[in-house]
Amino acid sequence: MATEINVPTLGESVTSATVGRWMKHEGDAVAADEPLVELETDKVTVEVTAPAAGVLSSIVAAEGSEVPVGALLATLEAGAGQIAKPAQSAPAPARQRAAANPPAGVHPPPRPLGPVTRPASPPAQLQVMPAAAKLIEEQHVSPAQIGPGSGKDGRITKGDVLAFLDRPAPTAPVPVARPPRVEQPREERVRMTRLRRTIAARLKEAQNTAAMLTTFNEVDMSAVLALRREYREAFEKKHNGARLGFMSFFVKACVAALKEFPAVNAEIDGDDIVYKNFVHMGIAVGGSAGLVVPVIRDVDAMSFADIERAIADFGRRARDGALKLEELTGGTFSITNGGVYGSLMSTPILNPPQSGILGMHKIQERPMAIGGKVEIRPMMYLALSYDHRIVDGSEAVSFLVRVKEGVEDPRRLLLEL
Repeated sequence: MATEINVPTLGESVTSATVGRWMKHEGDAVAADEPLVELETDKVTVEVTAPAAGVLSSIVAAEGSEVPVGALLATLEAGAGQIAKPAQSAPAPARQRAAANPPAGVHPPPRPLGPVTRPASPPAQLQVMPAAAKLIEEQHVSPAQIGPGSGKDGRITKGDVLAFLDRPAPTAPVPVARPPRVEQPREERVRMTRLRRTIAARLKEAQNTAAMLTTFNEVDMSAVLALRREYREAFEKKHNGARLGFMSFFVKACVAALKEFPAVNAEIDGDDIVYKNFVHMGIAVGGSAGLVVPVIRDVDAMSFADIERAIADFGRRARDGALKLEELTGGTFSITNGGVYGSLMSTPILNPPQSGILGMHKIQERPMAIGGKVEIRPMMYLALSYDHRIVDGSEAVSFLVRVKEGVEDPRRLLLEL
C-alpha cells in the first residue's frame, strides 16, 4: 500500500516552500522517521521524514521546485529496498547545471515578520516562479522585458512568459537590466539558498521603505563586569546552571527605555502608528544557514535568568537548524551583537516592520576622562538604527542614553529608574 508524503504545515502565513535536497533516491529503503528531503522556507530549512519504514517508490517534486503546503512530494511503498537509482525528478548533471547557472531575477517576495499587515512596497526585483524561470532561461529573455506578472505579488508565471513570447517582435531592441556576466576560470557559482535570498530582499526592503538613521553612544561596562564577577557562581547555582551574560542586562535596559519611549517599539501601518503594550524582543544569532532573529515573547515580564535561558536555547537550536517558524516572527524590537565577531562599530539595519534595532559591539579598554583623571575603562560602542518616519531624533538619542544609564548602573534596572 502506497503512503503519500506531503508538504507539512510550515507555520503561520507560510504557504509554500522550495524543495532543497533529496536525501534519498527512488528505490531506496528508508526507516521510520528517517529524513527524506529538505524544504527551504523564507526563514528556516525543514526536514520531512518518512512516516513509516518502506521503499521510496516515486519522487514527484524535483529539487528547486516550489511546492505549496499539502502538495505531494513522494510516495512510499511497504517492502524491502532495491538498488538505489538516481531520482527521476532531475538528473544529477542537470541539477548541477542548475546550481551552477541559476536563472536571473529569481527572488522570493519579502514576508512581513509581524502579525500586523502593512501596505506592500514594490519589490526591488521582479519575482519569477520556477517554471517561468526555466522558460526565461531557455528563451534567452529578461524578466525586465516581461514586467510584473499575473501571479501573487506580481510574480511572473509560465503563462506570462508564453504570452510575452507570442507578442509581435518590438521594432526597437528592448534594453535588459544587466548584460550577461562573463564567467572567470577561478570563480565558483553557487545558487543562493531561499533563506539568503529572503535576507537580501528584506534588507533591501528596509533601505527602500524606512527613513533609516543611526545614532551612536558608548557605555562603560565596568559595573556589569564587576557584578558578573561577584555573583556569577551564585547566579548559576541559584538558577540551575543558567549563565549570567551581558545580553540580559541590555535586554532589561532596552525594555525600560522602550516603556519610556514607546515609538521605538511601535510600527507604521498605512497612515496609522501601532503602539505595542508589550515587548517581543528579537535577538540576532548566527545559525547554520545564516543570521536569524528568534523572538523572545513578552520579555518585559521575564527575569534575568529567564532571559539568559531563552537566549542560550535559541543559540543552540539556531546552530542545529532546529528553530521553528513561529519563533522567528512577531518581534517589536531587535538587538544584534556584532561584538562576538570582533566588530568595534557598525550600523545595524532595521528588521521591518520594526522601528528600532540596537547594535552592541566589542568591549575594548580605552583611556577615559573620569573626574578629571584619565582611567582605563572597558568601553563598548552602541548604535541605534531607527525609522525617522515614526521616531524623532530626540527620542532616539534619549532612548540610547537610557540604555547606557541602565547598563552603567544596573541598580536602575532593579529599581525601574
